[in-house]
Amino acid sequence: MANRVRWPRRSLIGAGLAMPFLLRARRADAAAPAWIVPDLLAPAQKEGGLTVYSSTNEQEGLPLWNLFEAATGIKVTYVRAADASLLGRIGIEARTGQPSWDLLNTPTINQTPPQFLAPFDPPEAAAIIPEARDPGKRWFGCYGNYNAPAYNTKLVDAATLPKSYEGFLDHPEWAGKLAIESTDKEWFYAILQSRGEAAGRKLLQDIVAHLRPVIIDGHLALARAVSAGEYPVAINDYAMLTDNMRMAGGPTDFWALDPVALFFGAVGVNAHAPHPNAARLGANFMLSHEAQTMAAKTGRLPTRPDVASEPADAIARLTAVRTIAVNLDTEQARRWQKMFRDIIQAQ
Repeated sequence: MANRVRWPRRSLIGAGLAMPFLLRARRADAAAPAWIVPDLLAPAQKEGGLTVYSSTNEQEGLPLWNLFEAATGIKVTYVRAADASLLGRIGIEARTGQPSWDLLNTPTINQTPPQFLAPFDPPEAAAIIPEARDPGKRWFGCYGNYNAPAYNTKLVDAATLPKSYEGFLDHPEWAGKLAIESTDKEWFYAILQSRGEAAGRKLLQDIVAHLRPVIIDGHLALARAVSAGEYPVAINDYAMLTDNMRMAGGPTDFWALDPVALFFGAVGVNAHAPHPNAARLGANFMLSHEAQTMAAKTGRLPTRPDVASEPADAIARLTAVRTIAVNLDTEQARRWQKMFRDIIQAQ
């Protein structure tokens, strides 16, 4: 069962005062946030709430939704669980005809059956990069998961880092010490797309045969292990996690190699949302400058070019080489994950 968190409400609401009073209580000269759509706000308030399903941890997610609740007076129920658990729960609700969620925020949203997501066109989507927009308008990227190798700066001299993935083969001293995460199908897909399937498979088979990478479960666990010096190099990880370790004082950094695989933590609206107007307003909020600026402070890499990443040069470094956006549906994800495991577990 997912962890259901009842979002703490502001004192005016908690005292039982009407929602319109809260809105009138703002200073008269205070402009409404740009992401508030007037045609959605009034009907959304009448719906009485918003239920968000998300794989983002509560430490990041709850303060973000506090901004939404404070600006709109709409109570938010935040349900946090792992991606697979959320998709399973959504599937059960669909089969029983009892949907409870309004908004889904997860990096695996592209693997959600399309009929579960409502097409919509939030105004704030015009400000995000084109790759972060689903052609069917069923989801929109709130942050980017950029894939890049990472290293421990105390154990590896930056001047010796490989200039390509083929260059890993020139480092026999990393044999048995190179690490990789067990689910990196998006990175695997990008490697094969960039080099052709036959050449890409040959490259990865050679890396496995000669360097015997250690398989780690969990990208955060991998970032921590490299930062702690358990492994000198990760052949791939999420750059934002590497940067989180670095900003916390860890001796670690990423470097960009061609290609950088990119996929998105995205937001989508339930096609049968109990609170459809609040859901659309919430989705528009998540794409806003205000929301992405807050998310960037926790290390998320924004999809809006007008929001600075932290550190400020992160996206520029990652996009200095070819970037391949990867959006695999459920069947594609299974196929590429199987191919990836067949190769990395063949050692």
